[in-house]
Amino acid sequence: MKQPEWTTRIPQAAQDYIKDIRLDEVECIVADIAGVARGKAMPASKFAKQEKFFLPNSIFLQTITGEWADNPSGAFTEPDMILTPDFSTATAAPWTADYTVQVIHDVFDQAGQPVPMAPRNVLKRIVGLYEAKGWRPVVAPEMEFFLVARNIDPNQPIIPPMGRSGRRAAAKQAYSMSAVDEYGKVIDDIYDFAEAQGFEIDGILQEGGAGQIEINLNHGDPVALADEIFYFKRLIREAALRHDCFATFMAKPIEGEPGSAMHMHHSVVDLKTGQNIFSDERGRETPQFMHFIAGMQRHLPAAVALLAPYVNSYRRYVPDFAAPINLEWGRDNRTTGLRVPISGPEARRIENRLAGMDCNPYLGIAASLACGYLGLIEAENPRAECLGDAYMSEDELPLTLGDALDLMVESEAMTGVLGKEFVDVYESVKRNEYKEFLQVISPWEREHLLLNV
Repeated sequence: MKQPEWTTRIPQAAQDYIKDIRLDEVECIVADIAGVARGKAMPASKFAKQEKFFLPNSIFLQTITGEWADNPSGAFTEPDMILTPDFSTATAAPWTADYTVQVIHDVFDQAGQPVPMAPRNVLKRIVGLYEAKGWRPVVAPEMEFFLVARNIDPNQPIIPPMGRSGRRAAAKQAYSMSAVDEYGKVIDDIYDFAEAQGFEIDGILQEGGAGQIEINLNHGDPVALADEIFYFKRLIREAALRHDCFATFMAKPIEGEPGSAMHMHHSVVDLKTGQNIFSDERGRETPQFMHFIAGMQRHLPAAVALLAPYVNSYRRYVPDFAAPINLEWGRDNRTTGLRVPISGPEARRIENRLAGMDCNPYLGIAASLACGYLGLIEAENPRAECLGDAYMSEDELPLTLGDALDLMVESEAMTGVLGKEFVDVYESVKRNEYKEFLQVISPWEREHLLLNV
């Protein structure tokens, strides 16, 4: 069957998906501040006839609850942005009833400039800073999430899903193969959907929480991998729904269980030589490796608002609960917030273990890379390596969303690399969400304060 001309520009996996069939629909999407897919779906025949479409810039002022934050730049006039397809991102939506392809779009203003509030553009901005210095950042993300029983009443606590044994998924079963087998049908669909979409999974394992799973992705280009995580979140949710459960990427969905992180491994390659700048010709750690770590230690407090974007995010930051909430660094030390994994010289890297899985992948990766970039520019050294239990370290990070936002907007360095227009919009959205949360009275307050104070 002859396909439209634009399909010759999409990845091979997407071409294979629509081979010999009639494509029904194309979803034209962008990620908003929360990482939620926004856009339009249209018949494939119509998509083939247009090069762009329009959406109002107010999509970047919408909170996670659907409310609208104040526009820091002035009047709420909602001018249209111009969206153009990035055909390299085209991928199947294999769970749909008809044949559908998703395409992420680039976002420009009417003067043809990248919209600075768009999260994908923020990440491209950071990658561009590296490229201007002759470097190419490389990332390898890890995704943690929970499979949970269907929860249609927000007033009820979230509980683990029922496994094939007829029992609910058990906690404290890290790396257990039998624990993964309990919800093997969901995992099978995740694999099948990922294959149809052309995504390569490096590994799937059981984490420490009840129904908690980790998926590792191969290292690569930051924007391409952020695109994959953006797609993966939807893919995983759809796989879970097929089997009467939910997949959640909340940082801390279940009381008493560990939270879900998005650990990020970072290295940097010299564009001219193709060599990892963290290792010298004899395989030793370079000064630049130390500078990158120092930048993360110095600037991560101002980036936490992007790595932990919701009030729930800070419930994950509990001492001695499998979440390092410190800025110590160490070799093969999982109690440190900054871990240097075992590797050969060519793969020398630093793992940022602070981000929650609830972060927007574009913004989480951008914030983490921004800290390392500032370290490379400032060329300072980190403090001494932590050789013991870093869980005992003093608190150095903000432990509430309000404090994290204060640190972000007060940091001239962070505002400079992320862009002031983006920081202003992000702060406006998050202050609005925080204000909404403070108006909700929790069960804890009713239980302990109603009759006792």
